[in-house]
Amino acid sequence: MNGIIVAVVGALLCFYGIRSVHLGILAIGFGIGWLIADLFNASFWWLLLIGLIGALSSWVVTSLIFRFASYFIGGLTGAMIGTKLAMVLQPGDKNWALSMIVALAVCVAGAFLAEKFRARALLWLTSIGGAGMVLSGVARLSDSLEFLRSPETGWQQITSTLAWVALSVLGWITQRHLFAEKLGIQHLAVDRDETDQGQRDGGSATS
Repeated sequence: MNGIIVAVVGALLCFYGIRSVHLGILAIGFGIGWLIADLFNASFWWLLLIGLIGALSSWVVTSLIFRFASYFIGGLTGAMIGTKLAMVLQPGDKNWALSMIVALAVCVAGAFLAEKFRARALLWLTSIGGAGMVLSGVARLSDSLEFLRSPETGWQQITSTLAWVALSVLGWITQRHLFAEKLGIQHLAVDRDETDQGQRDGGSATS
């Protein structure tokens, strides 16, 4: 059950993250709270509680300073990606200090990129962060998939990383096509409008 929850939230972020600012903030806050707690092998109820606290805190902070929303969304998503990265790069027991350094470094980078490149950067950040959450959730559904959450050295790290990259790219492609107009990708937006118009015309002709 706990794996399904985080996988669903991750999927929303990965494939639908830039559609709604409020949805994105809640998903990102939940994800970063969950993944940080997961670094220390917390129980399900602690994971859920800290995830919900993270979601609420992120939404409140971003709402209070909405003018800098993209900066904070980028920073929070970066922190989530950094936390997942720390889990992938550290087989076995996790080093708390190193994990926080990695999370902070990616947090700062994410905030800078989101402020500078806006929607394009958030597209990548939500895809990568959401994909990491999906893998962490799926890993909890079966012991045989645990390596997707916390891989050991060797093939597990390689497989986990490749799965993360592949899912991130899939999320990027999906969001890029679904929200082409929001991203300012004119040729995709035009193609989508033409397809919708063709379907409406076809439906009218057959009715």
